[in-house]
Amino acid sequence: MQIEPFKPNYHHTAQLVDLINYCQNEEAHLGIKMAEQDDIFNIEAYYQQPGGNFWLALERDQVVGCIALLPVQPTTAVLKKFFTYPKYRGQPVRLGQQLFDVLMGFAASHGFKRLVLDTPEGEHRSHTFYERQGFKQITAEQLGVSYAYPNRNSRLYELNL
Repeated sequence: MQIEPFKPNYHHTAQLVDLINYCQNEEAHLGIKMAEQDDIFNIEAYYQQPGGNFWLALERDQVVGCIALLPVQPTTAVLKKFFTYPKYRGQPVRLGQQLFDVLMGFAASHGFKRLVLDTPEGEHRSHTFYERQGFKQITAEQLGVSYAYPNRNSRLYELNL
C-alpha cells in the first residue's frame, strides 16, 4: 500500500470516480452525481495549485482510497473527498487513519491552523472517526468560510490545529 499525491493519470482518475461513486451512492445511497463534483476532473487546479493537495492510496496500482485538502483562507482548509473501500477500513489496515495522518502532516507543515469539513448526517461511521480525531461539530454560522459541497443534510465539523 502506498499513499501518494495525485498525478494526472486517466487510469487513476477512472478508478477514483469508481471509488467515490461506490462510497457515496452504492454504500451511502446519497445520489450525488459526478456532475456535482467537477473538482475530480481538475484536481491539479482545484486542490494542488491553490496550495492544498489530493492523495491517492494505491494497492498494486489500484485506487483504494483518497483524501484531499482544499485551502479556503490562509490558515483554514477543508478536508474533502475522504473515501476508502470497506475492506481497508479499521484493523488491520486502518487506511482511513493512514490517509488522515498524511493530510495532517501536510496541513501542519504548510501552516494551516484550522480544518473544517462537511459530512452527511447519516454517515455515523464518519462522525465517529472525526470525533475520535478531535473534530468538534459546529453550526453553519460558525463555519466562517464558503466552499462548494453537495449538501445532503450535512453535519459540519472543525478541528483547530
